[in-house]
Amino acid sequence: MSVISVFTGERSDSKIAAIFADEASARAVALRSQQALALSPSQVLVLTPDDRHPGRKLEPEGRGIFRTLLIAHFRLGLLGLLAGAVVFALMYAAGVDLIRAEPVWAGVLITTFGGGAGLLAGGLVTLRPDHTPLLAKVNEALEQGHCAVVVHPFDAGQRDRAERFLSQLSSDTIRTL
Repeated sequence: MSVISVFTGERSDSKIAAIFADEASARAVALRSQQALALSPSQVLVLTPDDRHPGRKLEPEGRGIFRTLLIAHFRLGLLGLLAGAVVFALMYAAGVDLIRAEPVWAGVLITTFGGGAGLLAGGLVTLRPDHTPLLAKVNEALEQGHCAVVVHPFDAGQRDRAERFLSQLSSDTIRTL
């Protein structure tokens, strides 16, 4: 489990995609990937220009996006509150006059700002900006009539093995974090 998945709750928080000229090549590589990397069929998906909803294969945990939103905001919001409380405690212990003059208000304000920063970080994690380049590249390839094999690894070891394997079979690969 990666650091990101702690905040998203997703089983597969990274992806590797390889672009192929035709569907037959993509399907052959997908089958070889499953066998060589011991992946389940749900982890190795083929996208073709004929797919009506390619986004569902690119982001198969889409039904869990609301869950991701809740987990990311909850965990990072709490972490932000804790960080704000630590900052307040350090400033109070350091004897900052402004903090010592109104400790209750200063504590509430700094802790709240920490929580707000945590919630903003939760929003960033929910948006998953690391996925955008992969999604754009695969969609562009599909528009040009090419096909793609997308691997959804469950851990860093699977991700690294899949990336090495696909890069040997396609000169056009991309991965998320």
